Formats: sequence, structure tokens, C-alpha cells
Amino acid sequence: MAASLRLRGAASGLLYWSRRQRPAAASLVAVCSRSMASKTPVGFIGVGNMGNPMAKNLMKHGYPLIIYDVFPDACKEFLDAGEQVVSSPADVAEKADRIITMLPTSINAIEAYSGANGILKKVKKGSLLIDSSTIDPMISKELAKEVEKMGAVFMDAPVSGGVGAARSGNLTFMVGGVEEEFAAAQELLGCMGSNVVYCGAVGTGQAAKICNNLLLAISMIGTAEAMNLGIRLGLDPKLLAKILNMSSGRCWSSDTYNPVPGVMDGVPSANNYQGGFGTTLMAKDLGLAQDSATSTKSPILLGSQAHQIYRLMCAKGYANKDFSSVFQFLREEETF
Repeated sequence: MAASLRLRGAASGLLYWSRRQRPAAASLVAVCSRSMASKTPVGFIGVGNMGNPMAKNLMKHGYPLIIYDVFPDACKEFLDAGEQVVSSPADVAEKADRIITMLPTSINAIEAYSGANGILKKVKKGSLLIDSSTIDPMISKELAKEVEKMGAVFMDAPVSGGVGAARSGNLTFMVGGVEEEFAAAQELLGCMGSNVVYCGAVGTGQAAKICNNLLLAISMIGTAEAMNLGIRLGLDPKLLAKILNMSSGRCWSSDTYNPVPGVMDGVPSANNYQGGFGTTLMAKDLGLAQDSATSTKSPILLGSQAHQIYRLMCAKGYANKDFSSVFQFLREEETF
């Protein structure tokens, strides 16, 4: 079983790790000692837009990788770099006792873990399995039960920050699972993120991520609406963005990921909405939020509207574009 270490916040009891914090000397020694002895291969399943840079950051920290992706071409650069590429999730589990999965949907996660050639076919007792996909919290709980039957540990650890943060190693991880295993997960996740937060039991990481993306979708639509309105009223888009970002309307969608082409460099709106976080995935996450809201009888009036907007975008040809393309969608849909 993975090593145990408890880190507690002063008042809230929140387990939290940040690269900006300086650990106590004894803790630092413990972490460094474990890290020096633990550069054994790490399995990584799913090296798409997010998984690719995440896996590369593990490589930068000296971890040998066992790679699998359903699309072999996605693995080529890892193979060229000297990492092991295998033909199934089961093969990953046979060669590594710490595995990270980064997959698009609940169905993909179920297949990777419980499928005919899934992780559970060859998982070793004591293995640590970390799922960074964004999936239904109930699916995470079911997978955890199946993993536990095999004598292994499952933790859900979805991420926030997008492709840019994945590349720079500044993701935020929201972790759910056995509290005593948090430090073992943190050792790996800290190589890929600047914030690693323990949320509670299995499924709570997914719950936090779903709530975050619900708010993100609403704020992105709001930013797109405000920018579109201002432009049609004669305002220069860069000037309007500057004003919003020094005023009370400021948000991540306006100051870090602005949806208007020409306002910012290095974001999908500057590249015809290519890359980034796809509209299909945002629609999927909003569907998860809708399901959770229904099961908990929680009203999400704006969230439901956002879900319908992103579903409509998928039907109108925006499925493979970044979710910030909602600005382009609003510009083109005069009927609204």
C-alpha cells in the first residue's frame, strides 16, 4: 500500500498542497527520500490534448513511463523518446503499480479499467490508480469498488487549467479517495500541477470539477455576450477587454482565455479556436452537472441554459472547436 502522510490546514482540515508553499523540514526530507527511491515506471493511459503534456511533465521529473492510447499515433513521440508503449491498459497494469488515466468520457474510463483488456485484468495488489478524467462521480465510486476488490487503491483526480496549464505544469488537481493515500498521489500529481487539493472520499474530486466547469461555461458565455454587445455598440474589443479586466466583471474567461480573436495571443481564439478544451467535452461536462443537479434536486437555471447552448453548438458544427468559440457562435446566430 502506498505511503501515508497527512497534511492538514490550520482551521478547515483541508488537505492541500501547493508548489508555492514551503513544507516543514521533516516533511521535505520524507518526501525527497521517497521520491529518490520511487522513480519506478509510471503507467499513463490517454495521451491526448491534456494527457500528452501531463505525461511529458512526469518525464521531465525523471519518471520512466509505460504508455497506452487507443490511437497508436498519439504514442509515437513517446516511443521516439525511449518510453515504453504497450498495446492495452492491461499491459500497463502488468508493468506499473502506479497508473494515471486521462480519458474523455465515463465510457472510456469504464473500458480502460473494466474492459476485456482493462487495467483490472492484470492490476497488482497495492497499486495506486489515479483517474484524472472528468466523469460521473457515481462511475468513479463504482470503479473504486472494483479496484478495491483487487487489493488496489483508486483515486479520482480531475484537473483544471486547460492545455496551457498542462504544458507549464500548473494544473490544479481535485483529489478524492482514501485520505491516507493523498501523499502518494501528491508525489506524482505535484509533477504536473501547482495545486493539489484533497476534497474527501472517492467522487468528491469529480464533484468539485463538475461545479468548476459549470461556472466556467456560464462565465464564458457571459464574457462572449458582453464582448459581442460592446463590439456592436462600437467599442474596440481590446479596449473593452481591458476595461472589463480592471472592473467587477473580470473573470478567467475575460482576462486569461478571452474568446474574441485578436484580443489575446496564445489562446484558441487566436488560432481559429483550435486546440484547448473542446465544445464536445464542455457539453459532456455540463451534462454531468445536469445529471448531478437532477439527482440532488439542485436548481441550475443558468447551467441548464449553458448546457443547451453547448449542445446546440455541437449540432451546428462547433463540436471540435474550443469551447470559447461560443463567441463566434453568438456572432453568427443573428436569430438570437
